[in-house]
Amino acid sequence: MSLDLSLYLVTDSRLAARCGHDLADLVLAAAESGVTAVQVREKDAPSRAFLDAVLRLAEVLPEHVTLIVNDRIDVFLAARSTGARVSGVHVGQLDLPVVAVRGMIGADAILGLSASTEEQLRSAESSPAHVDYVGIGALHSTPTKPDAPPPLGHGGFARLAAATSLPAVAIGGVKHADLPQLRAAGAAGAAIVSAICAAADPGAVTHELRTTWEAGASVGTQF
Repeated sequence: MSLDLSLYLVTDSRLAARCGHDLADLVLAAAESGVTAVQVREKDAPSRAFLDAVLRLAEVLPEHVTLIVNDRIDVFLAARSTGARVSGVHVGQLDLPVVAVRGMIGADAILGLSASTEEQLRSAESSPAHVDYVGIGALHSTPTKPDAPPPLGHGGFARLAAATSLPAVAIGGVKHADLPQLRAAGAAGAAIVSAICAAADPGAVTHELRTTWEAGASVGTQF
């Protein structure tokens, strides 16, 4: 399985709506302009609304774009039971243990895990759950995730990314100007929320982000 994490959109439907965007239209524009993975994160949505959002995005996304469900394993399983093209789940440190998650989603699904310490990274790397990638953050403070750990900054991210062999995606307040430093630090990708969801032209902004990422010296992680 090939997984490109380089430009990783995390959705915020409320922010998108406040900026006049339909979520599916926004995500499609971003995918057509360079986003390689999409995580559906709808913290406050009822289960049915969350599922409907996942199903709609699964219909419009190109096949090469990975579709991940944040936290809600039940929503992932419900979407997969309909035949929808969903790739996996991303969970946090306070969610179900990754071994249990892997048992529910199956060996073929992608499993991402948030981490903010070397201990958490060591645990992820050694887990029999086979964690596919880690989201390291928060890079900066961010209003889209009030419960995020203290900001690491670029130095903290670089230190943690170097401490694991797992593909590492930077998360938390990531902006256009961060991308060169993240690539230099060995990031497999950057998770973007507000910079795309609140953009007047999400497609144009995504194209700029993709161009900046591609200008780096390394290539996107594939495995």
